[in-house]
Amino acid sequence: MLKAVLLDMDGVIVDTEPLHQKAYKFMFSEVGIEVSDVVYEGFTGQSTHAICSFLCKNFKLKQSPQELVQLKRDRFTKLFHEDYALQLLHGVEKLIKDYHSSVLTLVLASSASMFTINNVTKRFGLDQYFSTKLSGADLKASKPHPEIFINAAKAADALANECFVIEDSTNGIRAAHKAGIYCVAYKSEHSKNQDYTLADMLISDYKEIAFKRMNKKFN
Repeated sequence: MLKAVLLDMDGVIVDTEPLHQKAYKFMFSEVGIEVSDVVYEGFTGQSTHAICSFLCKNFKLKQSPQELVQLKRDRFTKLFHEDYALQLLHGVEKLIKDYHSSVLTLVLASSASMFTINNVTKRFGLDQYFSTKLSGADLKASKPHPEIFINAAKAADALANECFVIEDSTNGIRAAHKAGIYCVAYKSEHSKNQDYTLADMLISDYKEIAFKRMNKKFN
């Protein structure tokens, strides 16, 4: 029986990756490092703190991870509020309303900070649809560790076989797989060099996972 849906945010609900990339590049410049595109792509789905810890260790920076986090988040927040063109991904609002009206419990489980999560849900009027919002930034382990999805299922009062995850990143898909939860990988026009091998289902249009279709898979 399908009881809940666990949704990532960046790349699933809204495409803030261009803003994140600009914010990270600003931070890289501020601390005097160069990060290759290959290394940067590997960051997708991880929390900002995990990424900054990696940078501090591998580039032997004098700054602390938290200082890097603050530099990046300050710049991202500025960009977020200045970008009036930012919109929800095509079809996701209809999908969320479809699930909510079908009495599924929706949990937002993102690696973004709770500050950013709240900014997004408030801006687009989504708070009413989510029973719980979880930030990977508040957890000890970042994706691909399964902790965030294990916690999300518990928050939804659902067993692993009573819910599914919607993800777009390699790290997020691995996290769902490790948690033993069915994973739908969303491949959008914005997706770049992500590995969908461990996903149970790959889609490019949210119509493919409307409630009626997904409910049949769990009954």
